[in-house]
Parts: sequence; structure tokens; C-alpha cells
Amino acid sequence: MVDRRAVDDSAASDRAAVPRRDSVQVIRSVTDPDPVPVPAPVTPVDAPGSTVASAVAAAVRAAASAVDNLLTSLIDFSNKLGLVVGVANKRSISWAIAQATAEAGARVALTYQGRFEERVNELAQGLHTPPLVLPCDVASDSDIDAVFAKVDQEFGGLDFLVHGAAFAPHDELSSPFSKTSREGFRMALDISAYSLIALTRAAMPLFEKRGGGSVLTLTYLGSERVFPNYNVMGVAKAALEASVRYLAADVGPKNIRVNAISAGPIKTLAAAGISGFSSILGIYRDRAPLRRNIETSEVGDAAAFLLSDAGRGITGEVLMVDAGFHVTGM
Repeated sequence: MVDRRAVDDSAASDRAAVPRRDSVQVIRSVTDPDPVPVPAPVTPVDAPGSTVASAVAAAVRAAASAVDNLLTSLIDFSNKLGLVVGVANKRSISWAIAQATAEAGARVALTYQGRFEERVNELAQGLHTPPLVLPCDVASDSDIDAVFAKVDQEFGGLDFLVHGAAFAPHDELSSPFSKTSREGFRMALDISAYSLIALTRAAMPLFEKRGGGSVLTLTYLGSERVFPNYNVMGVAKAALEASVRYLAADVGPKNIRVNAISAGPIKTLAAAGISGFSSILGIYRDRAPLRRNIETSEVGDAAAFLLSDAGRGITGEVLMVDAGFHVTGM
């Protein structure tokens, strides 16, 4: 006869013999003799004070700091040389771009048309590094050649060019588009569109001395849609945007990029010549997704991005900086 107490004692002895490993409890099933490990409760990794949580938080902060430092370095214009064409006064978008790039470390040259000489010279005093200030009529090839000869002499090369020149006779804007004169059409297209080609061509030898460069021009949504009293200027801006694409394809192999910014309406000197401009500002403010108009500094910052190494993979692009107005229907 088998002594049950001996069997029970033997089983108890076996259970007592199972070791405990690192606070892991072992349960023996009646039907499954293999032990089943059950982890003991642990502190969640995201609990306050957790070593792992602290390490993760530190890693996130370090990554964010690294990204911020990378962007800062990419938009650093230290030792960069630029030419900004089309500054008229403190409200000029070209002036906002000159400020943004100069504040990031660039040395710039500014051009003006004759009657704006005093204003531009006054503005120039506000830049940290005194700029080169030169007269230039973009409708004159000899003026363009003289500007780049002087820039080459003073700078020895060029990293970026900003084209902010545009003009159409007032009568061509206020009259019905069908009454656009041949001379008015020629002048608007010459100054507002062809000048980009002429300036880029003149800048190429200076870009090549620096291993490449970046060109930026300024356009407006009137190139695609009809705006009251914009008329021939809308056609000129359409030609300008097409020129951006063709130039980008042409000079890209030389590591030269060409882009445009289409800014929302801003109270510049050029805008003052458009009848009913204040109503356009109101419509933008009411319908743009951001429910406001933009500021010149916002265009300046976007321009600095495109002109900098941060935009090194972008060319032939028209970047909309208009508080999102261009995406709206009604």
C-alpha cells in the first residue's frame, strides 16, 4: 500500500525546490507541469521620475535642439554676398529681403533708380554691415553691366540675386485691358519680366566664382487670376513666372537656382498705383485662411529660406506667401 502522505510530502518537496529568480513568481499548473513565469509589477517607463522617461525626454530635447541648430546653420548668411535690385523705400519687399539676409550675416549691394537715391542711402545706414549702393535702370543693359562690374570689383563674386523690379504706366493699369497700348505692353514686359533674364545673365560669371548661386524674383497672383486694375501687369507677371521656369532649367547645371515668391497684397509704392487697392486688402483679410494680410517681414523670412542653403533643393518654384488666400474659392 502506498503512503499518500509520502506522495504529498514529495510533491510539496518538489514545489519547495523550484527556485525564485529575480522576484519572478513561478506557478505550476495541474495539467501543465512546466513552470509559467509571471513578471512582478514594474514602474511604467513614462511614469514621473522614471529613469527611462527622463532619458527619453532628454533625447527629445536634444533632437529638437539639433534640428534648430541645423536650420540656423542652413539659413546662416555669414560670408554670403548678395545683390538686391528694386529697393524704393522702407515698405519695399526688396528692402525686407535685404534686411532679412543682412541680419543673418550677408553683405549686400542695393540698387535704386535715380529718384530714390536719397531714400535708399538712408535705409542703407540701418544695416549692420554698410552695403554697396548703386544706381541701376534695369531697362538699360549698360546700367546692368556697370552694376555687376562694380559688384565684382568690390565683392569678387556673388551668392544670391534678388529681382524686385516691376513697372507699368499708370494709364495702362486704369484703362480697360483691351486698350493696352503697344508701348505700354512693351515697357511692362521689358521692366517687369525681361529684366530678370538680363540680370541673371550678368550675374552668372559672379555666381560661378562662388560655385553657384540663387536668384529670387517677386510675383503676384494676378498672373493667374484677374484682379481689377492690374491688367497688363498681370500679363507681365505671367511672363515673369514662365521665365523663372525656363531660367531654372537653363542655369541649373551650373548650380544656380531660380525661384519666385508670390506675395499677398502689401502697401508698397507699386501697390499705390493700383486703383481700389484698399478693397483688395479687405477681401484678402476676410477670406484668407489666416484671416489677415501679410507683412513684408514674412516675405523677407521666406525669401531668406529660398536664397539660403536650406532651400538648396528647390528651383523653378513659385512660393505662395499670402496667408493662404490662393487656396480659397469663394
